Amino acid sequence: MDVSSVPPTEGARRLGHGVAVLLRIYANCINGGDDTMNDKIGEAFA
Repeated sequence: MDVSSVPPTEGARRLGHGVAVLLRIYANCINGGDDTMNDKIGEAFA
């Protein structure tokens, strides 16, 4: 499942956590989106 377009605040709300907990605990469990993130980072530094 690709959740890269879901705002962190909404993901945290649905999980019953704050954004800090979402990013600290759950961010390492999210699969996918690497190519999109790499493209965005590459474009930002181009």
